[in-house]
Amino acid sequence: MKVYGFPISPFVRKVHLVAAEKGIPVELALSNPADPAPEFLAASPFRKIPALVDGDFTLCDSTAIVTYLDALQPEPSITPGDAKAKARAIWFEEFADTILIAAGGKVLFNRFVGPRLMGRPGDEAVAEQGLQELGPIMDYLESQCGDGWLADDEFSIGDIAVAATLRSLGYIDLEPNPATHPRAAAWYARVTARPSWAQFAALEDKIVGRALGR
Repeated sequence: MKVYGFPISPFVRKVHLVAAEKGIPVELALSNPADPAPEFLAASPFRKIPALVDGDFTLCDSTAIVTYLDALQPEPSITPGDAKAKARAIWFEEFADTILIAAGGKVLFNRFVGPRLMGRPGDEAVAEQGLQELGPIMDYLESQCGDGWLADDEFSIGDIAVAATLRSLGYIDLEPNPATHPRAAAWYARVTARPSWAQFAALEDKIVGRALGR
């Protein structure tokens, strides 16, 4: 089973974290949507990453892919708990995928991806706009964090998706700050202490370091 993409993407990271939590072996196939390999295009005709190839089955979009992985290996479930907990888990995945990254991505692309990885100048005005948008978003996350996990007492796709996005924002020093968002920082530390996180983080550090010439 191959997952196409680049590990700085929170969506690629999300898929690998789910696979690791479930013990499903997957291979990261590095892919540049601007210069796509034929196998990647066959799996993702609109050049969305990540893309999955599992034998003759292909699929793109991280939410679709983790749904597939969850059906292949139901335990541990990525949406455990009662109806309310399951709904909150899906909400936090949506929050990460469409709200947190929408704001943070403006900073990430213009201060890191463009200038450091693509050799393109960033738009500082857009980055500043993203920073302004992130303020209330991070405050909301702080209000939702307690001593356990985001959706319930059990770890879920909500925790994975939000933490995966925050890891990307770490490239621009925008992970939760214990001084201003202590509950979010403590929750994030719990996620990053999981074995699944360490497993993919080591691979990511190696690939991104190589891309940066380290």
